[in-house]
Amino acid sequence: MASTLMTPGVYIEEKNAFPSSAVAVETAVPAFIGYTQKAERFGKSLLHKPTRITSFAEFIELFGGGFQSKFTIAEPTPEYKGETFIVNGKPMMVKINDKHTLYLYNSIRLFYANGGSNCYIVSVGTYGTTPEGIAVSLDDFTGSDTKPDVLALLEKEFEPTLVVIPDVIALGAEAYNTVYTKVLAHCAKTQSRFGIFDLAQQGATDTTKTIVDAFRDKIGINALNYGAAYYPWLKTAIVQQNEVDFENLDATVDLETLLPELQAQQVVKAYKAVATPDSNAKKNYHQSLKASSPVYNSILEEIRSRLNELPPSGAIAGIYTLVDNTRGVWKSPANVSVNMVNAPSVNISGDEQKDLNVDVMAGKSINVIRPFPGIGTLIWGGRTLDGNSQDWRYINVRRTLIMIEQSIKLAARTYVFEPNDATTWITVKSMIDNFLVNLWKQGALAGSAPEQAFDVQIGLGSTMTPQDILDGKMLITVKVAIVRPAEFIVITFQQMMQQS
Repeated sequence: MASTLMTPGVYIEEKNAFPSSAVAVETAVPAFIGYTQKAERFGKSLLHKPTRITSFAEFIELFGGGFQSKFTIAEPTPEYKGETFIVNGKPMMVKINDKHTLYLYNSIRLFYANGGSNCYIVSVGTYGTTPEGIAVSLDDFTGSDTKPDVLALLEKEFEPTLVVIPDVIALGAEAYNTVYTKVLAHCAKTQSRFGIFDLAQQGATDTTKTIVDAFRDKIGINALNYGAAYYPWLKTAIVQQNEVDFENLDATVDLETLLPELQAQQVVKAYKAVATPDSNAKKNYHQSLKASSPVYNSILEEIRSRLNELPPSGAIAGIYTLVDNTRGVWKSPANVSVNMVNAPSVNISGDEQKDLNVDVMAGKSINVIRPFPGIGTLIWGGRTLDGNSQDWRYINVRRTLIMIEQSIKLAARTYVFEPNDATTWITVKSMIDNFLVNLWKQGALAGSAPEQAFDVQIGLGSTMTPQDILDGKMLITVKVAIVRPAEFIVITFQQMMQQS
């Protein structure tokens, strides 16, 4: 009773009949870290501030658009081994300028094209509208004496469950043992996050083995079950034709001498005579060149193809969200097609994937994205970087357990400082049991009956000693049988003798 009964009368006392319920936490809320055009809301800076957005339109409003990369066009040097294209009968190469390689904006577009929803943006620097670009720096991501540690800032946010850093791969293998290892440590510390990693872009002189070996050598061995790597890069269709024009060419490129068509040369000459061209003049100039010069169109198409080659992490984060929302976090995010992608940049065969999927030495599995004729481009791997571990080999197992752990952790907060007695133990056990039964019904746990799918133990003589109770400890043991994917399906055929 809340008060002493002294006045005659009828009193009503209400008691809770049901235990508190545990609710599954969000499982696919990525935190994207990288460079943006701007970072402000209502005039206040959002630089180094994790900011939640719910749509691509909101990203544009708060963080601006993409960077207009500049390219040079020249005849290939003898040591150049990359792709070329023909201009006026001569092979030419397209090369992006230094400090012009940024991937966050287009990765966000790829994220939403593949089913993305809510996410967090952490801007580590702004490029504004300056043509000189911005240099990708490791200390923008890891912190220094003058720059904050963005991962430490992200620790204060509860909601993010994935960490994606597409911009840092512009540095190639330098990102592995500095940024990636720090992300893995961050995810292991919070116990609520999972890292999605890119491998370096494969150049003309590189092989798949050199790219993969460099990654495996530098990623270390700590907290590997909290991350997954994907390879190769993707040839996407995110950047449209109307997003590329003559302004993507470096100032040193002279179209008057480069374009062979006489009419196009006259268009260029007339445009040069304009002192300060406005937006209409630029638009008309671009349209005139497109109409008069097939070579100009091929140059723009070559630039667009370079801009459309992107690291896969943005698309993978979107697919994690899509699979989680439609099937559940316990469904492996594999054998799913990638939207807005024409093909992987490197075609990996089944034989080549063997060493990537199963690393005999250290278990550092690389998930391959492969094209299949008549089907499309599919994610054809679902392993964590801890590929030799029976506990944490599969991405869906790791992420499902993160979801269960965090959901029960939040629900158990209600009972902090409650009496550590049998009444509380029964209530807590009932709460966890109900939560896990619901997961079992949805297909997250394996077993023909709930008692085969999970086991919850709590109580004196079971999980606690009298000394534990004196020390204020309530110890709970939860065992779960999480469903694992059928990664290898073997069908055996055998002939039998004719029966009649």
